[in-house]
Amino acid sequence: MDNKSNEATSQRPLGDRILDAALVNIDLASFAKQIKEEKAWKESDRNAITVFKTAGIRIVLIALHKDAEMTKHRAAGIISLQVMEGKIQFTSNEQSVELGRGQMLALHKGLSHSVLAIEDTLFLLTLSTTLTEMNSSL
Repeated sequence: MDNKSNEATSQRPLGDRILDAALVNIDLASFAKQIKEEKAWKESDRNAITVFKTAGIRIVLIALHKDAEMTKHRAAGIISLQVMEGKIQFTSNEQSVELGRGQMLALHKGLSHSVLAIEDTLFLLTLSTTLTEMNSSL
């Protein structure tokens, strides 16, 4: 299996982290610190970093400031969301739940949902993807 890395961007000039390989070691504490030190976190209500991306799955670490909202949207695949710090209100058409540190949920694909940060929050989003979706986004 070939290793796949990202390229440096203006937001992340150091870039070059492995996104896909036979084994990807993901240091969530280090990534959490990194996104909270970046300009996007300091100047907007959120920041995120993709920590793993391959055919079938994508894992993204997301930080939201208090009162930041990810407005109603749909995911093309099944998602899981695990709160690492803080507290969110997750609302779908079916129900609304408050999640804090160490709590998680799973949601089937195509269901509308929104996320509201009740306090500064850090969560890990895992999204199932399709091979076609993956190839077009590389």
